[in-house]
Amino acid sequence: MSQTILSLTDVTIYQENNAVLTHVNLEVKNGDFIYIIGKTGSGKSSFMKTLYADLPLTEGEGTIVDYDLKTLKEKDIPYLRRKLGIVFQDFKLLPDRNVHDNLEFVLKATGWAEKEEMQVQIEEVLDKVGMRNFMTKMPHQLSGGEQQRIAIARALLNDPELILADEPTGNLDPQTSVEVMEVLKKINQNGKTILMATHDYALLMKYPSKTLKCEDKTLFEVVQRTV
Repeated sequence: MSQTILSLTDVTIYQENNAVLTHVNLEVKNGDFIYIIGKTGSGKSSFMKTLYADLPLTEGEGTIVDYDLKTLKEKDIPYLRRKLGIVFQDFKLLPDRNVHDNLEFVLKATGWAEKEEMQVQIEEVLDKVGMRNFMTKMPHQLSGGEQQRIAIARALLNDPELILADEPTGNLDPQTSVEVMEVLKKINQNGKTILMATHDYALLMKYPSKTLKCEDKTLFEVVQRTV
């Protein structure tokens, strides 16, 4: 049996005291690749933020990578996020550091200390996204697609149990989006669980997978041909 990575039971997601999704029930198993789709404002990002504890879970029951979202204490949030890989639409790379130092910064911030171990880990995650030769490049020297690959590498640094990708292709052209998707699919095929919020229906058609839709304050599974 596949291990359950995420379980939500009768959850209501709030954004500034407004319920944006109600009666959410979801189980995500180890190795799943699941899309979350829906119009802007339908609750996709609020849903993601609740999963990495940027928004509190106050209604319903939810566990993610063995953490209870409802009883999660402030001091435990960094430990939860260490077990999650989070990929944002806008990359969030530190502009004053090269690729290597961006990744090293994250490792140091999450408790790594040995220089050699950090170097091995940085090379390994850059290999996985095809960016090992870009270690000394500054973010401004990289294309959008290259920056997102680095962001994905950063998300892999602590060998997360679950990757939350919030519109990872939102700022990319169609061809670059496909390249980034290829990276994500390969990572998934190697065993990583991925939950990806997107509005890019072309990617859904090209890389079909289980799809959940946010609409009218509900989250429900859709058959892809009716997306």
